[in-house]
Amino acid sequence: MTNLSRKDLIKNIDTAIIKIGSSVLTDDNGLLDESVFKKLAEQISSVRKKGIKVIIVSSGAIASGMKKLGISKKPEDIHMKQAISACGQTSLIRNYEEAFSEYGFKVAQILLTHDALSNRKRFLNARKTIQQLLEMDIIPIINENDTVSFEEIMFGDNDNLAALITTLVEADILILLTNMDGIFDVDPMKSADAKLIPMIEEVDATIEKIAGGTTGKTTTGGMKTKVHSAKTAAAFGVPSIIANGKNEKVLEKIFNYEDIGSFILPGKEKLNRRKHWIAFTLKPSGKIYLDEGAANAISKNGKSLLSSGIKSVEGNFEIGEPVSCYNSDKVEICRGLTSYSSSELRKIMGKKSSEIEEILGYKYGDVVIHRDEMAIISKN
Repeated sequence: MTNLSRKDLIKNIDTAIIKIGSSVLTDDNGLLDESVFKKLAEQISSVRKKGIKVIIVSSGAIASGMKKLGISKKPEDIHMKQAISACGQTSLIRNYEEAFSEYGFKVAQILLTHDALSNRKRFLNARKTIQQLLEMDIIPIINENDTVSFEEIMFGDNDNLAALITTLVEADILILLTNMDGIFDVDPMKSADAKLIPMIEEVDATIEKIAGGTTGKTTTGGMKTKVHSAKTAAAFGVPSIIANGKNEKVLEKIFNYEDIGSFILPGKEKLNRRKHWIAFTLKPSGKIYLDEGAANAISKNGKSLLSSGIKSVEGNFEIGEPVSCYNSDKVEICRGLTSYSSSELRKIMGKKSSEIEEILGYKYGDVVIHRDEMAIISKN
């Protein structure tokens, strides 16, 4: 994989996800900079003329609302944030609509919540809608539906949303535009000697550790969430680029194969669509802690989880719900859909499969999580 150049991975792209962060759309005071939209529309229009379909995932509703309402400081109260976002979303989409109309393109607004993609039927319906818009030569502009999103159903940030949309439509590249030049070997805010990492083969523990937080007034993500999003895309076999959206003609440079930003290579082992959905779209309802033998059997040998390998169960969940499995070092090994509820697992954990029926009085099967309903997160 390391022998591949940027050009090799970009030249045949059909569909691109471009996530535009609040830091790109705002001025130094954290308020919406309306002049940015025309610049972005010009660049994206040039990308479209190359025959590449573009889906935009845009932040900025809160920043837009703050400007409209004359609020200078981002509030902490979630209901106030939702109200400001509701006011700002109309202005945000209007700016995009006016900017793209100058280049002959129409846009469509799509607002999503996490539960819309956690439900498999809604997941597929959302994909069909976006695909139809692309066929109509309309540019979808997607944002989290802040107005109805509470903590349990929030994507948390649009970086994560962009990664999920990448898998939803089976895009070929994820571009994350921020106010940073990319990923550095150390925090550039703390060290003048920080060096940009132009190519990342794998998002490992080292890369995740050096990813910093957020300092902006209106942003909710940060480099940490961008790295996680790139890791999510990589697991689906999709490369990512984290680049400075304020850089002059940054998108044109990217699609002219210039060395700009940090390029994260796709994973060597691609999860299939369903397993990726289990691993990265569903929110785990509980945790299962495994003994070392079970953790190794799953992560290294691709085995299903048996009740005998379970040490403890955390949380309350029902049959068919997603759960996370951890080894003795509390490292997440896999995620999967459980064949037994949490109350049932507490009765049969540590017991052989042949003992399940005797203990419960019934038996759904020999395995707790079948390998076909499981996605490996770590190789242990």
